[in-house]
Amino acid sequence: MLKLDLSISADSRYSFDRKRVKAALSKVLMEQGLDGKVMISFSVVGERKIRELEQKYFNLDEVTDVLSFPLQEGEEMPADFDGLNLGDIVVCYPQAKRQAMQWNRLVDEEIEFLACHGLLHLLGIHHD
Repeated sequence: MLKLDLSISADSRYSFDRKRVKAALSKVLMEQGLDGKVMISFSVVGERKIRELEQKYFNLDEVTDVLSFPLQEGEEMPADFDGLNLGDIVVCYPQAKRQAMQWNRLVDEEIEFLACHGLLHLLGIHHD
């Protein structure tokens, strides 16, 4: 049975439906056949932070909608965690908000979509 341990961090000014994100990520994990304990870190940040991450890890000076950071081999796991730690998903709230308006969606829908997109990258599923 799947048990998602989702740690969410977001600035208080970025309001979104955390339960919706957790439910959507759980659904993707089950669809992908994952079972047991799965840990994911999910952050919602502003443009400055996402730009910093883009520059640091991808050498790009731009604002993007979502970044995924799979857990690297050898990184520390919490001592009491006996499951699979997939890594980190970071969503840029202002960019998600712009895209939601562009696609005529709710911001919560766009954040859910981006979270699932980021999760697929953590699982090694990439698009062209």
